[in-house]
Amino acid sequence: MAEQRRLIIHFIDGSKKLLEFPQQADDDASLAVRLKEALEARHLVVEADGALVVIPFDSIRYLQAYPAPRKLPKYAIRGGSFKD
Repeated sequence: MAEQRRLIIHFIDGSKKLLEFPQQADDDASLAVRLKEALEARHLVVEADGALVVIPFDSIRYLQAYPAPRKLPKYAIRGGSFKD
């Protein structure tokens, strides 16, 4: 069984949505390609609860994905912790 993943979508208006889904790619290389494609498309496409949901990135403040992928871009800061 595929490991469960979580994505919290934080919207510009301050609302947020939690999306739970199974692991989508078997390797980090596939994940990197899929992420690049999504960023270039400028929208997040999700199939959830039998419906297609398309969310323009212009309405998203930021995304939180759990767990973080093992392979990240070279410029990514690792091991961080937000303190408010």
